[in-house]
Amino acid sequence: MASRLNNYLRPHRRRIGLSQSEVAFLLGAHEGGRISRYEKGHRIPTLRTALAIATVFGDSPSNLFSGIQTGVDREVLPRIRQLRARLEKKHKEQRETPADNRKLHWLDEHWPATTNPDSKA
Repeated sequence: MASRLNNYLRPHRRRIGLSQSEVAFLLGAHEGGRISRYEKGHRIPTLRTALAIATVFGDSPSNLFSGIQTGVDREVLPRIRQLRARLEKKHKEQRETPADNRKLHWLDEHWPATTNPDSKA
């Protein structure tokens, strides 16, 4: 399986035909060196810059920075499973609150794959 890039900034930029300096201009930066550092993964842009990059390339930050997104998912999804397990335990023990019910309902709507420990997140 091919490894995921940390980000897809360079392929997007090259597909469009923009130089690093032109992307820097569109982002309001003064030089293309910062874009190079983002493309190589030496720097992670601020949220504001990541959103500006998404606007420039017409793609979502999670697609443009999918390698970073994958790492975040690996960190957060186990904690979502842990929270679900805690809430389900309270439910089984009949110690749940209305807020716990809302949380479980939200988890069921947004994270149904986390209910199955064999599922791949």
